[in-house]
Amino acid sequence: MSTELNELFERNRQWAADTETREPGFFSRLLKQQTPQYLWIGCADSRVPANELVDLLPGELFVHRNIANVIVPSDLNALSVIQYAVDALRVTHVIVVGHSNCGGVKAALNNLRVGLVDIWLRHVQDVRNQHRAFLDRLTPERQVDALVELNVLEQARNVCRTTIVEDAWQRGQEVVIHGWVYGLHNGLLEDLRITVSKPQDIEPAYERALAALKQRFVPAETAETAAD
Repeated sequence: MSTELNELFERNRQWAADTETREPGFFSRLLKQQTPQYLWIGCADSRVPANELVDLLPGELFVHRNIANVIVPSDLNALSVIQYAVDALRVTHVIVVGHSNCGGVKAALNNLRVGLVDIWLRHVQDVRNQHRAFLDRLTPERQVDALVELNVLEQARNVCRTTIVEDAWQRGQEVVIHGWVYGLHNGLLEDLRITVSKPQDIEPAYERALAALKQRFVPAETAETAAD
């Protein structure tokens, strides 16, 4: 690999040429408008390329990514993206997407020190602490993916609680919040069934999704013991 990264420029030229050959006029059309219906809020992990996972072209998916797909009131970057997507682009769907075996979630779960990101991951540790009793019932291998999904539910609920989404609902704008998880092992997306389109549905949708999550992760013998 060269110090100037010439190989990446060559790949870019080849991609642009292939795209224009496959779809003549693609880039000139792309210049004219950006009208995505979806905002994807995902992890910055390089193994999770948003557009490719849902087979959408540039311009069809607005994307924000950070470590462990976290949405908190102090993050003006994420909130600015949500505000622009909802108010300016008028997206209909906001999708929070976690992924299996997430390194950030794993670090938060196990108190691993990795640097400045430790401060950011405190938000995921808050989720861990909130659900500690449930997580302690799982094997170490299952705890990571369970916390991945718990984190998605919490962050989706955080999106619902932003003034941006609340104001959109108040003025009658259609905005639907979703929580999904992506499996690195199989390439498939799974709907965690936290789907919210109005304020009064936030907590019922969260509680249903949380109950379904726990039912999936708790071993059968544990559930049977609890029932006895």
